[in-house]
Amino acid sequence: MSGEPAPRFIFVTGGVSSSLGKGLAAASLGALLQARGYKVRMRKFDPYLNVDPGTMSPYQHGEVFVTVDGAETDLDLGHYERFTGNDATRNDSVTTGKVYKQVLDRERAGDYLGATVQVIPHVTDAIKEFIQAGLDGEDFVLVEIGGTVGDIEGLPFLEAIRQLRQELGPERTMFVHLTLVPFIRSAGEIKTKPTQHSVKELLGLGIQPDLLLCRSEDPLPEDARRKIALFCNIGADRVISAHDADPIYAVPAAYHEQGFDGEVLAGFGLPRRPEPDLGLWREITRRVRSPEGSVRIAIVGKYTELRDAYKSLSEALRHGGIANNVHVEEDWVEAERFDREDIVGRLAGVHGILVPGGFGERGTIGKIGAARFARERKVPYFGICFGMQMAVIEAARSLAGLEEAGSTEFGPTPEPVVGLLEEWIADGQVEHRSEADGKGGTMRLGNHTAELARGSRVAGIYGASRVEERHRHRYEVNIRYRNRLEATGLRFSGLSPDGSLPEIVEIEDHPWFVGVQFHPELRSRPFDPHPLFRSFVDAAVTQSRLV
Repeated sequence: MSGEPAPRFIFVTGGVSSSLGKGLAAASLGALLQARGYKVRMRKFDPYLNVDPGTMSPYQHGEVFVTVDGAETDLDLGHYERFTGNDATRNDSVTTGKVYKQVLDRERAGDYLGATVQVIPHVTDAIKEFIQAGLDGEDFVLVEIGGTVGDIEGLPFLEAIRQLRQELGPERTMFVHLTLVPFIRSAGEIKTKPTQHSVKELLGLGIQPDLLLCRSEDPLPEDARRKIALFCNIGADRVISAHDADPIYAVPAAYHEQGFDGEVLAGFGLPRRPEPDLGLWREITRRVRSPEGSVRIAIVGKYTELRDAYKSLSEALRHGGIANNVHVEEDWVEAERFDREDIVGRLAGVHGILVPGGFGERGTIGKIGAARFARERKVPYFGICFGMQMAVIEAARSLAGLEEAGSTEFGPTPEPVVGLLEEWIADGQVEHRSEADGKGGTMRLGNHTAELARGSRVAGIYGASRVEERHRHRYEVNIRYRNRLEATGLRFSGLSPDGSLPEIVEIEDHPWFVGVQFHPELRSRPFDPHPLFRSFVDAAVTQSRLV
Protein backbone atom coordinates (compact mmCIF):
# COMPACT_ATOMS: atom_id res chain seq x y z
CA MET A 1 0.00 0.00 0.00
CA SER A 2 3.01 2.26 0.35
CA GLY A 3 3.83 4.50 -2.56
CA GLU A 4 0.86 6.85 -2.31
CA PRO A 5 1.82 10.19 -3.90
CA ALA A 6 1.00 12.27 -0.83
CA PRO A 7 0.76 11.42 2.87
CA ARG A 8 -2.43 11.76 4.88
CA PHE A 9 -2.18 13.64 8.17
CA ILE A 10 -4.02 12.61 11.35
CA PHE A 11 -3.94 15.22 14.12
CA VAL A 12 -4.57 13.94 17.65
CA THR A 13 -5.69 16.53 20.21
CA GLY A 14 -6.85 16.23 23.80
CA GLY A 15 -9.42 17.91 25.98
CA VAL A 16 -10.74 18.22 29.54
CA SER A 17 -7.67 16.77 31.25
CA SER A 18 -4.05 15.92 30.61
CA SER A 19 -2.62 12.42 31.06
CA LEU A 20 -5.55 10.75 29.34
CA GLY A 21 -3.27 8.81 27.01
CA LYS A 22 -3.06 10.72 23.73
CA GLY A 23 0.38 9.27 23.10
CA LEU A 24 -0.82 5.73 23.72
CA ALA A 25 -3.88 6.31 21.52
CA ALA A 26 -1.74 7.69 18.69
CA ALA A 27 0.78 4.86 19.05
CA SER A 28 -2.00 2.25 18.98
CA LEU A 29 -3.52 3.76 15.84
CA GLY A 30 -0.07 3.76 14.25
CA ALA A 31 0.31 0.07 15.11
CA LEU A 32 -3.12 -0.73 13.65
CA LEU A 33 -2.43 1.11 10.40
CA GLN A 34 0.93 -0.64 10.12
CA ALA A 35 -0.75 -3.99 10.69
CA ARG A 36 -2.89 -3.19 7.64
CA GLY A 37 0.21 -2.63 5.52
CA TYR A 38 0.53 1.15 5.58
CA LYS A 39 3.75 3.07 6.16
CA VAL A 40 3.42 5.31 9.21
CA ARG A 41 5.37 8.24 10.69
CA MET A 42 4.56 9.55 14.17
CA ARG A 43 5.25 13.02 15.56
CA LYS A 44 4.83 14.93 18.82
CA PHE A 45 4.34 18.71 19.09
CA ASP A 46 4.76 20.07 22.62
CA PRO A 47 3.60 23.59 23.58
CA TYR A 48 6.28 24.36 26.18
CA LEU A 49 8.95 26.97 25.49
CA ASN A 50 11.95 24.74 26.21
CA VAL A 51 13.74 23.86 22.99
CA ASP A 52 13.65 20.26 24.21
CA PRO A 53 13.05 18.51 27.56
CA GLY A 54 16.75 17.80 28.08
CA THR A 55 17.18 20.29 30.93
CA MET A 56 13.85 19.57 32.65
CA SER A 57 13.59 17.79 35.98
CA PRO A 58 12.25 14.23 35.68
CA TYR A 59 9.75 15.21 38.39
CA GLN A 60 8.27 17.79 35.99
CA HIS A 61 8.48 15.99 32.70
CA GLY A 62 9.16 12.31 33.24
CA GLU A 63 11.89 10.57 31.30
CA VAL A 64 13.73 12.12 28.37
CA PHE A 65 13.53 9.78 25.41
CA VAL A 66 16.57 9.93 23.12
CA THR A 67 16.30 9.21 19.39
CA VAL A 68 18.90 7.45 17.24
CA ASP A 69 20.10 10.80 15.88
CA GLY A 70 20.52 12.32 19.33
CA ALA A 71 17.37 14.36 19.92
CA GLU A 72 16.13 14.67 23.51
CA THR A 73 12.37 14.26 23.30
CA ASP A 74 9.10 13.60 25.10
CA LEU A 75 8.46 10.13 26.51
CA ASP A 76 5.56 9.66 24.08
CA LEU A 77 8.12 9.02 21.35
CA GLY A 78 9.03 5.92 23.35
CA HIS A 79 5.43 4.74 23.02
CA TYR A 80 5.60 5.41 19.29
CA GLU A 81 8.73 3.32 18.87
CA ARG A 82 7.54 0.47 21.08
CA PHE A 83 4.21 0.19 19.28
CA THR A 84 5.39 0.63 15.68
CA GLY A 85 9.00 -0.51 15.80
CA ASN A 86 9.99 2.57 13.76
CA ASP A 87 12.95 4.62 14.98
CA ALA A 88 11.98 8.23 15.65
CA THR A 89 14.22 11.11 14.59
CA ARG A 90 14.72 14.73 15.63
CA ASN A 91 12.13 15.71 12.99
CA ASP A 92 9.49 13.88 15.01
CA SER A 93 9.76 16.03 18.15
CA VAL A 94 8.89 19.73 17.97
CA THR A 95 8.36 22.26 20.77
CA THR A 96 7.23 25.85 20.86
CA GLY A 97 10.80 26.72 21.80
CA LYS A 98 12.14 24.93 18.73
CA VAL A 99 9.63 26.70 16.49
CA TYR A 100 10.33 30.16 17.89
CA LYS A 101 14.07 29.57 17.75
CA GLN A 102 13.82 28.83 14.04
CA VAL A 103 11.61 31.87 13.41
CA LEU A 104 13.91 34.19 15.36
CA ASP A 105 17.03 32.79 13.67
CA ARG A 106 15.41 33.52 10.32
CA GLU A 107 14.47 37.01 11.42
CA ARG A 108 18.06 37.72 12.50
CA ALA A 109 19.30 36.44 9.14
CA GLY A 110 16.94 38.79 7.31
CA ASP A 111 14.86 36.00 5.75
CA TYR A 112 11.60 37.85 6.27
CA LEU A 113 12.70 40.82 4.15
CA GLY A 114 11.79 43.53 6.66
CA ALA A 115 8.33 42.17 7.49
CA THR A 116 6.84 42.45 10.97
CA VAL A 117 7.24 38.92 12.37
CA GLN A 118 3.97 37.63 13.83
CA VAL A 119 2.40 34.44 15.10
CA ILE A 120 0.27 34.38 11.95
CA PRO A 121 1.67 33.74 9.41
CA HIS A 122 5.31 33.26 10.45
CA VAL A 123 4.97 30.97 13.48
CA THR A 124 2.10 28.95 12.02
CA ASP A 125 3.98 28.61 8.73
CA ALA A 126 6.99 27.26 10.61
CA ILE A 127 4.79 24.74 12.44
CA LYS A 128 3.36 23.56 9.12
CA GLU A 129 6.88 23.14 7.79
CA PHE A 130 7.83 21.00 10.78
CA ILE A 131 4.70 18.86 10.32
CA GLN A 132 5.66 18.06 6.73
CA ALA A 133 9.47 17.93 7.07
CA GLY A 134 11.66 14.90 6.47
CA LEU A 135 8.99 12.53 5.17
CA ASP A 136 9.86 9.55 2.99
CA GLY A 137 6.89 7.99 1.28
CA GLU A 138 4.71 7.64 4.37
CA ASP A 139 1.05 6.81 3.84
CA PHE A 140 0.03 8.33 7.18
CA VAL A 141 1.63 10.94 9.43
CA LEU A 142 0.17 10.94 12.93
CA VAL A 143 0.75 14.22 14.76
CA GLU A 144 -0.01 14.44 18.48
CA ILE A 145 -0.55 17.96 19.82
CA GLY A 146 0.55 18.08 23.46
CA GLY A 147 -1.48 19.64 26.25
CA THR A 148 -5.22 20.18 26.17
CA VAL A 149 -7.56 22.37 24.16
CA GLY A 150 -7.79 25.74 25.84
CA ASP A 151 -4.13 25.94 26.84
CA ILE A 152 -2.84 29.30 25.68
CA GLU A 153 0.52 27.77 24.71
CA GLY A 154 -1.12 25.37 22.27
CA LEU A 155 -3.11 27.92 20.25
CA PRO A 156 -0.49 28.39 17.46
CA PHE A 157 -0.37 24.65 16.90
CA LEU A 158 -4.14 24.36 16.66
CA GLU A 159 -4.27 27.30 14.27
CA ALA A 160 -1.56 25.69 12.15
CA ILE A 161 -3.43 22.40 11.79
CA ARG A 162 -6.64 24.30 11.04
CA GLN A 163 -4.80 26.02 8.20
CA LEU A 164 -3.44 22.70 6.93
CA ARG A 165 -6.98 21.36 6.74
CA GLN A 166 -7.87 24.29 4.49
CA GLU A 167 -4.77 23.80 2.35
CA LEU A 168 -4.79 20.00 1.98
CA GLY A 169 -8.51 19.32 2.27
CA PRO A 170 -10.45 16.65 4.20
CA GLU A 171 -9.24 13.94 1.85
CA ARG A 172 -5.72 14.32 3.33
CA THR A 173 -6.39 15.48 6.89
CA MET A 174 -8.30 14.17 9.90
CA PHE A 175 -8.88 15.53 13.40
CA VAL A 176 -9.06 12.95 16.21
CA HIS A 177 -10.00 14.38 19.60
CA LEU A 178 -9.41 12.45 22.82
CA THR A 179 -11.59 13.55 25.69
CA LEU A 180 -12.69 12.44 29.15
CA VAL A 181 -16.09 10.93 29.93
CA PRO A 182 -15.97 10.70 33.75
CA PHE A 183 -18.06 8.44 35.95
CA ILE A 184 -19.49 10.33 38.94
CA ARG A 185 -19.85 7.70 41.65
CA SER A 186 -22.11 9.76 43.92
CA ALA A 187 -24.58 10.16 41.03
CA GLY A 188 -24.02 6.66 39.70
CA GLU A 189 -23.69 7.80 36.09
CA ILE A 190 -21.24 9.00 33.48
CA LYS A 191 -21.20 12.61 32.35
CA THR A 192 -20.88 13.70 28.73
CA LYS A 193 -20.86 17.44 29.41
CA PRO A 194 -17.03 17.73 29.69
CA THR A 195 -16.71 16.22 26.23
CA GLN A 196 -19.33 18.56 24.83
CA HIS A 197 -17.51 21.59 26.24
CA SER A 198 -14.16 20.37 24.94
CA VAL A 199 -15.52 19.96 21.43
CA LYS A 200 -17.20 23.36 21.67
CA GLU A 201 -13.79 24.85 22.53
CA LEU A 202 -12.31 23.23 19.43
CA LEU A 203 -15.16 24.46 17.26
CA GLY A 204 -14.47 27.98 18.50
CA LEU A 205 -10.98 27.60 17.07
CA GLY A 206 -12.31 26.50 13.71
CA ILE A 207 -11.73 22.75 14.15
CA GLN A 208 -14.54 20.20 13.86
CA PRO A 209 -13.36 16.80 15.13
CA ASP A 210 -13.81 14.00 12.61
CA LEU A 211 -13.58 11.31 15.27
CA LEU A 212 -13.89 11.29 19.05
CA LEU A 213 -12.04 8.97 21.41
CA CYS A 214 -13.90 8.93 24.72
CA ARG A 215 -11.70 7.92 27.65
CA SER A 216 -13.57 6.22 30.43
CA GLU A 217 -13.08 3.51 33.03
CA ASP A 218 -15.68 1.23 31.47
CA PRO A 219 -17.09 0.78 27.95
CA LEU A 220 -19.18 3.73 26.78
CA PRO A 221 -22.92 2.96 26.89
CA GLU A 222 -24.78 3.26 23.59
CA ASP A 223 -27.06 6.04 24.83
CA ALA A 224 -24.05 8.10 25.88
CA ARG A 225 -22.44 7.51 22.50
CA ARG A 226 -25.56 8.76 20.70
CA LYS A 227 -25.85 11.78 22.99
CA ILE A 228 -22.21 12.77 22.39
CA ALA A 229 -22.65 12.33 18.65
CA LEU A 230 -25.76 14.53 18.63
CA PHE A 231 -24.27 17.39 20.60
CA CYS A 232 -20.83 17.22 18.96
CA ASN A 233 -22.09 17.16 15.37
CA ILE A 234 -20.49 13.83 14.51
CA GLY A 235 -21.70 10.41 13.42
CA ALA A 236 -22.32 7.92 16.23
CA ASP A 237 -19.97 5.40 14.57
CA ARG A 238 -17.17 7.91 15.01
CA VAL A 239 -17.62 8.17 18.75
CA ILE A 240 -15.16 5.51 19.91
CA SER A 241 -15.10 4.04 23.40
CA ALA A 242 -11.55 4.27 24.75
CA HIS A 243 -12.07 2.50 28.05
CA ASP A 244 -9.31 1.25 30.33
CA ALA A 245 -7.28 -1.72 29.13
CA ASP A 246 -4.57 -3.63 30.97
CA PRO A 247 -1.81 -4.13 29.97
CA ILE A 248 -1.17 -1.24 27.62
CA TYR A 249 -0.27 -3.73 24.90
CA ALA A 250 -3.92 -4.78 24.83
CA VAL A 251 -4.91 -1.29 23.64
CA PRO A 252 -4.39 -1.80 19.86
CA ALA A 253 -6.70 -4.82 19.80
CA ALA A 254 -9.20 -3.04 22.08
CA TYR A 255 -9.30 0.00 19.76
CA HIS A 256 -9.72 -2.25 16.74
CA GLU A 257 -12.66 -4.00 18.37
CA GLN A 258 -14.25 -0.57 18.89
CA GLY A 259 -13.78 0.22 15.19
CA PHE A 260 -11.17 2.97 15.60
CA ASP A 261 -8.91 2.09 12.67
CA GLY A 262 -11.84 1.14 10.46
CA GLU A 263 -13.48 4.54 10.95
CA VAL A 264 -10.18 6.32 10.25
CA LEU A 265 -9.84 4.48 6.94
CA ALA A 266 -13.48 5.13 6.06
CA GLY A 267 -12.97 8.82 6.76
CA PHE A 268 -10.25 8.87 4.11
CA GLY A 269 -12.33 6.82 1.69
CA LEU A 270 -10.04 3.79 2.03
CA PRO A 271 -11.20 0.16 2.28
CA ARG A 272 -11.57 -1.39 5.72
CA ARG A 273 -10.40 -4.75 4.43
CA PRO A 274 -8.27 -6.77 4.86
CA GLU A 275 -8.41 -6.99 8.63
CA PRO A 276 -5.14 -6.29 10.47
CA ASP A 277 -3.20 -9.25 11.83
CA LEU A 278 -3.12 -8.62 15.58
CA GLY A 279 -1.95 -12.10 16.58
CA LEU A 280 1.38 -10.84 17.89
CA TRP A 281 -0.30 -8.22 20.09
CA ARG A 282 -2.71 -10.80 21.47
CA GLU A 283 0.14 -13.17 22.27
CA ILE A 284 2.04 -10.40 24.08
CA THR A 285 -1.10 -9.60 26.07
CA ARG A 286 -1.60 -13.27 26.93
CA ARG A 287 1.95 -13.57 28.22
CA VAL A 288 1.59 -10.49 30.41
CA ARG A 289 -1.72 -11.67 31.83
CA SER A 290 -0.79 -15.35 32.29
CA PRO A 291 2.91 -15.66 33.15
CA GLU A 292 4.43 -18.93 34.28
CA GLY A 293 6.34 -17.41 37.17
CA SER A 294 7.47 -14.23 38.86
CA VAL A 295 10.72 -12.47 39.75
CA ARG A 296 11.36 -9.43 41.94
CA ILE A 297 13.73 -6.78 40.64
CA ALA A 298 14.88 -3.96 42.92
CA ILE A 299 15.24 -0.67 41.02
CA VAL A 300 17.47 1.59 43.08
CA GLY A 301 16.89 5.10 41.75
CA LYS A 302 16.48 8.71 42.79
CA TYR A 303 13.25 9.66 40.96
CA THR A 304 11.15 6.71 42.12
CA GLU A 305 8.27 8.93 43.30
CA LEU A 306 7.39 9.53 39.64
CA ARG A 307 7.40 6.28 37.68
CA ASP A 308 7.23 8.13 34.35
CA ALA A 309 10.84 9.15 35.04
CA TYR A 310 11.72 5.53 34.23
CA LYS A 311 9.01 4.74 31.68
CA SER A 312 11.18 3.05 29.06
CA LEU A 313 13.10 1.18 31.76
CA SER A 314 9.92 -0.19 33.26
CA GLU A 315 8.64 -1.27 29.85
CA ALA A 316 11.97 -2.90 28.96
CA LEU A 317 11.80 -4.96 32.16
CA ARG A 318 8.30 -5.98 31.17
CA HIS A 319 9.64 -6.99 27.75
CA GLY A 320 12.28 -9.11 29.47
CA GLY A 321 9.48 -10.76 31.40
CA ILE A 322 7.52 -11.38 28.19
CA ALA A 323 10.59 -13.02 26.63
CA ASN A 324 10.98 -15.32 29.65
CA ASN A 325 7.23 -15.77 30.19
CA VAL A 326 7.39 -14.43 33.75
CA HIS A 327 5.95 -11.46 35.60
CA VAL A 328 8.54 -8.89 36.67
CA GLU A 329 7.63 -7.37 40.02
CA GLU A 330 9.26 -3.96 40.17
CA ASP A 331 10.48 -3.17 43.70
CA TRP A 332 11.14 0.58 43.61
CA VAL A 333 13.80 1.63 46.11
CA GLU A 334 14.63 5.26 46.85
CA ALA A 335 18.44 5.40 46.77
CA GLU A 336 18.63 8.09 49.46
CA ARG A 337 16.98 5.76 51.98
CA PHE A 338 20.12 3.64 52.03
CA ASP A 339 21.85 6.53 53.78
CA ARG A 340 19.55 5.77 56.72
CA GLU A 341 18.49 2.15 56.37
CA ASP A 342 20.15 -1.24 56.33
CA ILE A 343 20.97 -2.18 52.73
CA VAL A 344 21.20 -5.89 53.45
CA GLY A 345 17.79 -5.96 55.09
CA ARG A 346 16.16 -3.96 52.30
CA LEU A 347 17.57 -5.97 49.38
CA ALA A 348 17.46 -9.43 50.90
CA GLY A 349 15.34 -11.75 48.82
CA VAL A 350 15.32 -9.78 45.55
CA HIS A 351 16.20 -11.73 42.42
CA GLY A 352 17.97 -8.90 40.62
CA ILE A 353 19.15 -5.33 41.21
CA LEU A 354 19.01 -2.58 38.63
CA VAL A 355 20.58 0.86 39.13
CA PRO A 356 19.39 3.22 36.37
CA GLY A 357 20.73 6.49 35.00
CA GLY A 358 20.59 9.79 36.83
CA PHE A 359 22.39 13.03 37.50
CA GLY A 360 23.92 14.57 40.62
CA GLU A 361 25.34 13.31 43.89
CA ARG A 362 22.07 12.71 45.74
CA GLY A 363 21.51 9.01 46.36
CA THR A 364 25.00 7.89 45.30
CA ILE A 365 25.77 6.22 48.64
CA GLY A 366 22.73 4.02 48.21
CA LYS A 367 23.54 3.17 44.61
CA ILE A 368 27.13 2.27 45.44
CA GLY A 369 25.83 0.18 48.34
CA ALA A 370 23.43 -1.63 46.01
CA ALA A 371 26.26 -2.45 43.61
CA ARG A 372 28.38 -3.79 46.48
CA PHE A 373 25.50 -5.90 47.80
CA ALA A 374 24.96 -7.41 44.34
CA ARG A 375 28.66 -8.09 43.83
CA GLU A 376 29.25 -9.68 47.23
CA ARG A 377 25.96 -11.61 47.44
CA LYS A 378 26.13 -12.83 43.81
CA VAL A 379 22.79 -11.25 42.95
CA PRO A 380 22.28 -10.35 39.25
CA TYR A 381 23.17 -6.69 38.76
CA PHE A 382 22.39 -4.37 35.86
CA GLY A 383 23.90 -0.89 35.97
CA ILE A 384 22.76 1.57 33.31
CA CYS A 385 24.71 4.78 32.62
CA PHE A 386 25.09 6.27 36.12
CA GLY A 387 24.48 2.76 37.48
CA MET A 388 27.57 1.52 35.62
CA GLN A 389 29.65 4.41 36.96
CA MET A 390 28.61 3.70 40.54
CA ALA A 391 29.51 0.02 40.12
CA VAL A 392 32.96 0.97 38.84
CA ILE A 393 33.53 3.40 41.72
CA GLU A 394 32.46 0.68 44.16
CA ALA A 395 34.95 -1.79 42.64
CA ALA A 396 37.68 0.84 42.67
CA ARG A 397 37.13 1.56 46.37
CA SER A 398 36.52 -1.98 47.59
CA LEU A 399 38.78 -4.05 45.34
CA ALA A 400 41.43 -1.82 43.73
CA GLY A 401 42.48 0.02 46.87
CA LEU A 402 41.36 3.41 45.54
CA GLU A 403 39.53 4.52 48.66
CA GLU A 404 39.10 8.08 47.36
CA ALA A 405 37.74 7.02 43.96
CA GLY A 406 34.93 9.31 42.83
CA SER A 407 33.38 11.29 40.00
CA THR A 408 34.25 14.84 39.01
CA GLU A 409 30.51 15.34 38.54
CA PHE A 410 30.38 15.86 42.30
CA GLY A 411 33.45 18.11 42.51
CA PRO A 412 37.25 17.69 42.61
CA THR A 413 38.45 14.21 43.56
CA PRO A 414 41.98 12.81 43.95
CA GLU A 415 40.99 9.67 42.04
CA PRO A 416 38.71 10.69 39.13
CA VAL A 417 37.60 7.20 38.15
CA VAL A 418 34.64 8.92 36.47
CA GLY A 419 35.26 12.23 34.73
CA LEU A 420 33.77 14.76 32.33
CA LEU A 421 33.64 13.49 28.77
CA GLU A 422 35.59 16.15 26.91
CA GLU A 423 36.09 14.65 23.46
CA TRP A 424 34.51 11.96 21.29
CA ILE A 425 33.74 11.10 17.67
CA ALA A 426 30.21 11.70 16.34
CA ASP A 427 29.32 11.25 12.66
CA GLY A 428 32.99 11.32 11.77
CA GLN A 429 33.56 14.65 13.55
CA VAL A 430 35.39 15.32 16.81
CA GLU A 431 33.05 16.73 19.47
CA HIS A 432 34.49 18.83 22.31
CA ARG A 433 32.91 19.72 25.66
CA SER A 434 34.03 21.58 28.78
CA GLU A 435 32.61 22.55 32.16
CA ALA A 436 31.89 26.03 30.74
CA ASP A 437 29.49 24.73 28.10
CA GLY A 438 25.74 25.19 28.44
CA LYS A 439 23.60 22.26 29.53
CA GLY A 440 21.06 21.95 26.72
CA GLY A 441 21.95 19.36 24.08
CA THR A 442 25.63 19.22 25.09
CA MET A 443 25.83 15.59 26.20
CA ARG A 444 26.96 12.59 24.20
CA LEU A 445 23.62 11.80 22.60
CA GLY A 446 22.13 9.24 20.25
CA ASN A 447 23.56 6.13 18.62
CA HIS A 448 27.24 5.28 19.15
CA THR A 449 29.15 2.09 18.42
CA ALA A 450 30.64 -0.31 20.96
CA GLU A 451 33.16 -3.03 20.14
CA LEU A 452 32.59 -6.14 22.28
CA ALA A 453 35.44 -8.25 23.62
CA ARG A 454 35.62 -11.73 22.17
CA GLY A 455 34.41 -14.36 24.61
CA SER A 456 32.79 -11.82 26.92
CA ARG A 457 29.39 -12.33 28.49
CA VAL A 458 27.91 -9.39 26.56
CA ALA A 459 29.23 -10.66 23.22
CA GLY A 460 27.38 -13.89 23.91
CA ILE A 461 24.21 -12.05 24.95
CA TYR A 462 24.18 -9.92 21.82
CA GLY A 463 25.46 -12.64 19.53
CA ALA A 464 27.62 -9.94 17.94
CA SER A 465 31.00 -8.29 18.20
CA ARG A 466 29.81 -4.76 17.40
CA VAL A 467 26.61 -3.00 18.52
CA GLU A 468 25.04 0.43 18.34
CA GLU A 469 23.24 1.85 21.36
CA ARG A 470 21.77 5.19 22.42
CA HIS A 471 23.64 7.42 24.83
CA ARG A 472 22.80 10.36 27.07
CA HIS A 473 25.58 11.36 29.45
CA ARG A 474 28.30 13.91 30.17
CA TYR A 475 30.60 11.80 32.33
CA GLU A 476 32.51 8.64 31.45
CA VAL A 477 34.58 5.99 33.22
CA ASN A 478 38.23 7.04 32.96
CA ILE A 479 40.07 4.59 30.68
CA ARG A 480 43.33 5.28 32.55
CA TYR A 481 42.07 3.13 35.42
CA ARG A 482 41.38 0.14 33.20
CA ASN A 483 44.40 -1.99 34.15
CA ARG A 484 43.96 -1.52 37.90
CA LEU A 485 40.26 -2.32 37.69
CA GLU A 486 40.65 -5.31 35.40
CA ALA A 487 43.19 -6.74 37.82
CA THR A 488 40.30 -7.02 40.33
CA GLY A 489 38.14 -9.03 37.89
CA LEU A 490 36.08 -6.13 36.52
CA ARG A 491 36.42 -6.64 32.77
CA PHE A 492 36.08 -3.79 30.28
CA SER A 493 34.14 -5.85 27.76
CA GLY A 494 32.88 -3.06 25.51
CA LEU A 495 34.81 -0.06 24.22
CA SER A 496 34.33 2.70 21.68
CA PRO A 497 35.92 1.82 18.31
CA ASP A 498 39.03 3.91 19.12
CA GLY A 499 39.37 2.17 22.50
CA SER A 500 39.19 5.39 24.51
CA LEU A 501 35.69 5.23 26.00
CA PRO A 502 34.51 2.34 28.21
CA GLU A 503 31.03 1.27 27.10
CA ILE A 504 30.48 -1.96 29.07
CA VAL A 505 31.96 -3.58 32.17
CA GLU A 506 31.22 -7.00 33.59
CA ILE A 507 32.41 -9.25 36.40
CA GLU A 508 33.37 -12.62 35.04
CA ASP A 509 33.22 -14.52 38.33
CA HIS A 510 29.60 -13.62 38.98
CA PRO A 511 26.24 -15.08 37.88
CA TRP A 512 25.33 -11.83 36.03
CA PHE A 513 26.96 -8.47 36.66
CA VAL A 514 26.88 -6.00 33.75
CA GLY A 515 27.20 -2.23 33.59
CA VAL A 516 26.58 -0.26 30.39
CA GLN A 517 27.24 3.41 29.68
CA PHE A 518 24.34 3.63 27.23
CA HIS A 519 20.57 3.24 27.62
CA PRO A 520 19.46 -0.13 26.20
CA GLU A 521 15.91 0.39 27.44
CA LEU A 522 15.36 2.97 24.68
CA ARG A 523 15.39 0.39 21.93
CA SER A 524 13.50 -2.44 23.58
CA ARG A 525 10.17 -3.49 22.05
CA PRO A 526 7.45 -5.83 23.34
CA PHE A 527 7.81 -7.95 20.20
CA ASP A 528 11.63 -7.58 20.18
CA PRO A 529 12.94 -7.38 23.78
CA HIS A 530 16.42 -5.95 24.17
CA PRO A 531 18.98 -8.79 24.56
CA LEU A 532 20.37 -7.38 27.81
CA PHE A 533 16.96 -7.16 29.46
CA ARG A 534 16.04 -10.61 28.17
CA SER A 535 19.26 -12.03 29.66
CA PHE A 536 19.01 -10.06 32.92
CA VAL A 537 15.49 -11.30 33.63
CA ASP A 538 16.58 -14.84 32.72
CA ALA A 539 19.37 -14.53 35.31
CA ALA A 540 16.79 -13.29 37.83
CA VAL A 541 14.66 -16.38 37.09
CA THR A 542 17.69 -18.56 37.90
CA GLN A 543 18.31 -16.54 41.07
CA SER A 544 14.68 -17.02 42.15
CA ARG A 545 15.25 -20.76 42.26
CA LEU A 546 18.19 -20.28 44.62
CA VAL A 547 16.60 -17.87 47.10
